[in-house]
Amino acid sequence: MLERFVAKAARAAGLKGAVQVLVGSSATVRQLNRQFRRKDRATDVLSFPATETLPDRRKVAGDIAISADIAAQSAKRLGHSVADEVRILALHGILHLAGFDHERDNGQMARREAALRRALRLPTALTERVQPVIGKGKAVRPRRAARNA
Repeated sequence: MLERFVAKAARAAGLKGAVQVLVGSSATVRQLNRQFRRKDRATDVLSFPATETLPDRRKVAGDIAISADIAAQSAKRLGHSVADEVRILALHGILHLAGFDHERDNGQMARREAALRRALRLPTALTERVQPVIGKGKAVRPRRAARNA
């Protein structure tokens, strides 16, 4: 079921190439975050863009890692299913793989994510849930790191 959603969301986002999704524990996502981003903490979703081509000449868009633990906590807090939360996080990661960056794009990713969320019939998008904090003239998204999908 997640595989079909990821394929549909990737097409809707205009993403070309294969996407693999890992749904694992917070400990696993923390380890990946520490290894690849030098941030020693768990997070909800990570995106790893790729430029490789598979042996059969298919392009690889990248990989997404989702914390099942954090997804379950967020789903409970926000009043929707864990499956919906995982799909929301997958969509967010797909947009990062497509080149969007909510920390640097003046709301472009948030607008695209909101439109795709509606088209894919998902609850509130990740970038819509994170309230901006104003500091030194620019909006800063709390608890969100660059490329932290």
